[in-house]
Amino acid sequence: MMRYVKLPSENLPEFFNRLKKLGKVYAPVQRGSTYSFEQVEYIDDVALHYTRTVLPPKKFFVRPRDPMFKLRGSRWEEVKDGEPSVIFGIHACDIHGLKILDRVYLGEPPDPYYKARREKAFIVGISCMPDEYCFCKSLGTDFAMDGFDLFLHELPDGWLVRVGSVRGHEVVWENEGLFEEVTDEDIRHFREFEDRRAKAFKRSLNREGLADILDLAFHSPVWKKYAEICLGCGNCNVVCPTCRCYEVCDKWINAYEAVRERRYDSCFMESHGLVAGGHNFRPTRLDRFRHRYYCKSYFGTEGFNCVGCGRCDEFCPARIEHVKVLDDVRGVSYEPV
Repeated sequence: MMRYVKLPSENLPEFFNRLKKLGKVYAPVQRGSTYSFEQVEYIDDVALHYTRTVLPPKKFFVRPRDPMFKLRGSRWEEVKDGEPSVIFGIHACDIHGLKILDRVYLGEPPDPYYKARREKAFIVGISCMPDEYCFCKSLGTDFAMDGFDLFLHELPDGWLVRVGSVRGHEVVWENEGLFEEVTDEDIRHFREFEDRRAKAFKRSLNREGLADILDLAFHSPVWKKYAEICLGCGNCNVVCPTCRCYEVCDKWINAYEAVRERRYDSCFMESHGLVAGGHNFRPTRLDRFRHRYYCKSYFGTEGFNCVGCGRCDEFCPARIEHVKVLDDVRGVSYEPV
């Protein structure tokens, strides 16, 4: 059974300061009109009511550029890291995104770089209100029941804290003086917030029969229509919390020194489908555009590879909307709710 405690508003700064004992604290910070996860020293610098960051928190575990080995002279040396960290203020959809990455990178055999970083990270989730891009409710990723150590739900005078792990319990026990018991009034406020949040969603994805519809619509003209609009820039892959394709390359510094690194790759790049012998199994932009939607709408035992965060919509320079594409493939006229 999950434990619930209350963190009064006046205790949040001290709680934040004590989290720094666990490692470097990273949290959402506003930069102009966008947000990004950055190292933070003070709670006043944290954008508690942010919408979404440009890069999801996956960047702490699967980095855009990730050194794996360094060549010095004639020897390759493995690059090891995994410093203790606190990722503060992750939304529920991004927690689900990390759970999808866990299935990939912690399966057999586990990825040693990802595993070390995940094991040393303390995850603090935070509640949010949806904007015009969010459709996580349609995918069941608007609420997280696990995948975090602590989760903070906003109350009028503080935060309802859900404790989701043994490490989370230890942190609460060690800082017992900062927390209070949850009252009936707190539960009422929590319920009211969740009801208000559920009614605030403006966008929804119809999942009914989508697997069969996509199988039957492989040659739909809708794919060609959007592929002609798409710039093929790969922006949607870079900002997606569940995309995990990467390439490995050697970067030479001089004749005796090099770095072998892996870096984000995009299925929108022509080189992504290129294999030995010069064959490309996704040679056209149409092939690549359609593939992304089949990948994100994967129907396995674990469900979708999309969490409905809305990043691909907000940061698409061609203004292509994920839900609209799938509704058009289905043959439904699309209008935001």
